[in-house]
Amino acid sequence: MGRAGGRLRRAVRRRRRVASAGLAVVAAALAVGGTDAQASRGAPAAAPAVKPAPTAVRMVSAPVRIADAGTVRLLRAGDRVDVVAAERGGPPRVVATGARVTEVPAAEAGVGDGGALVVLSVPRETARALVGAGAVARLAVTLC
Repeated sequence: MGRAGGRLRRAVRRRRRVASAGLAVVAAALAVGGTDAQASRGAPAAAPAVKPAPTAVRMVSAPVRIADAGTVRLLRAGDRVDVVAAERGGPPRVVATGARVTEVPAAEAGVGDGGALVVLSVPRETARALVGAGAVARLAVTLC
């Protein structure tokens, strides 16, 4: 079995090298391409993770009386503002952030220090908070 056995051993070693090289190539392809590499070899690709659709936020128009009428005169439709409630006994608190100004009605004749009205586009929950804050505190706006 001298010569034939030597050829057989060499053939087996050669096949092992080819198999190892093939496995190395597949491992590198999986490491680099992930599921894309599997799909290119004919294997079914894993389905991409589906994120749940964000729930639609219902925006409403909220008329808000701002204490300083001069500040309201600076506002234009499309501006973004934060609404701050200033109560007498406590620190000021932010009631709405990034609210979009939809309308700045004309100043009312005969209204003294009653502030000025501005219409904001906000989520329904924020509109409720604005109404509650406007009943117990003076409201101010800051431009974003």
